[in-house]
Amino acid sequence: MTDRMTDTTTLLVGPFNRVEGDLEIRLEVAEGRVTAAYANSPMFRGFESMLRGKGPMDALTLTPRICGICSISQSMAAALALADLAGAEMIPNGSRVAQLLHMVENVSDHLMHFNLFFMPDFARPIYADRPWHGRTVERFTAVHGSALKRATEARAQLLHIVGLLGGKWPHTLAIQPGGVTRAPTARDKVRIGADLAAFRAYLEEVVIGAPLEVLLELTQIEQLNGWQTGDFGLFLEISDNLMLQTSGVGEHRYLSFGAYPTPEGRRFVPGILRDGTAGELEPAGIIEDLSHSWMLGPDAHPLHGQTLPDEDMREDAYSWCKAPRLRGESFETGALARQAIDGHPLALALSKEGSVRARVAGRLLELARTQVEMERLLAEIDPREPFMRHVKLPQDGEGVGLVEAARGALGHWFRVERGEITSYQIIAPTTWNFSPRDRSNIPGPVEAALVGAPVQPGEDTPIAVQHIVRSFDPCMVCTVH
Repeated sequence: MTDRMTDTTTLLVGPFNRVEGDLEIRLEVAEGRVTAAYANSPMFRGFESMLRGKGPMDALTLTPRICGICSISQSMAAALALADLAGAEMIPNGSRVAQLLHMVENVSDHLMHFNLFFMPDFARPIYADRPWHGRTVERFTAVHGSALKRATEARAQLLHIVGLLGGKWPHTLAIQPGGVTRAPTARDKVRIGADLAAFRAYLEEVVIGAPLEVLLELTQIEQLNGWQTGDFGLFLEISDNLMLQTSGVGEHRYLSFGAYPTPEGRRFVPGILRDGTAGELEPAGIIEDLSHSWMLGPDAHPLHGQTLPDEDMREDAYSWCKAPRLRGESFETGALARQAIDGHPLALALSKEGSVRARVAGRLLELARTQVEMERLLAEIDPREPFMRHVKLPQDGEGVGLVEAARGALGHWFRVERGEITSYQIIAPTTWNFSPRDRSNIPGPVEAALVGAPVQPGEDTPIAVQHIVRSFDPCMVCTVH
């Protein structure tokens, strides 16, 4: 549709392939560039409503079913919220095992995003004239690419750890408010160590093409210039050729709840980063704005919010996704945010760039850093110590569980009265990143990042838009939970 008075064209892009769940994005285009974007999560699922009236422990069974990709993340958030309700903490050894399970899932997610969701875009015929296209086709063509087979095998071996410690994946019930249900033995530690060693070898041989410590020692983006080894080198070559360092630049506001709480502290620290300046995270300042969501009720902090779908779907709204804001501002979340807030110098430099390249490079950097943390965490697990403590839940109260899924900040907030859940609110990473506008008409992070994206003549699903969207790695079923 074209407005002849302004020469503005409206495109409705979606559904997007290789995205978990339904996503539509309305684009306003003028002079070959996106001038405004509106992200719509067109499917309502209602997990928050299902939880009302249930016993609090039911959250451990129901919330992981929100998503099969990040079910351990949901388990962790629910378990921490239940522990908070009880005023308790996981027993130290159990906490270490739970965080190792969580790390394995997040690493697996990063690996699949790079190999199955993001890189196959560059094997498309539209790039046939590029010098790197033939190598990309050989590596990343869907189903047949050589990289996909190796990645799937490496992921399967890594997930042996979840099978050993969690019984199954997804939807394990091993993680509880007091610890974990499986106490690993000294022999189990040896087996887990072998799986981690095999995964490190895969990362160093195939993904990074160098010892992980070489990547971790980098401090400046310029040090990535000329990196030619591994699939990381191919990605950087493509990025340089397509100028992905200038594509999808966000608002440079980042948020992390902090990842992997253990007795020694969170392995990656919580906080915010605004235009390169670090700040303290204040969860009390989070508000769910409903002005452009098909939801009823007042804007509220999630502890006092509700999920009441607007069945009439009023015209001033355009998404089932709420708009979480911190002190009135939108924030991007994810691996890049997590690593920059934790203070890694290369991640800090990439966060200032804030582009498609930066987000994907941030994930690969986190792959390397998390591998090192998994090795350290395994060494700290003591099979001689207990892995579970009894936690008695009160009949009334509230609890909060804040974790980091692969895609970013995940929070569970709930209230219990007379032993039943009266309110359960969840803000998932993609709820932050793909939120609609708020009452001040401030766009969500992906809406802002899409402004300026090129749209070529005749494109109805612009390739640049797809690169930007997939750099955020959206999971829409988590968004609308």
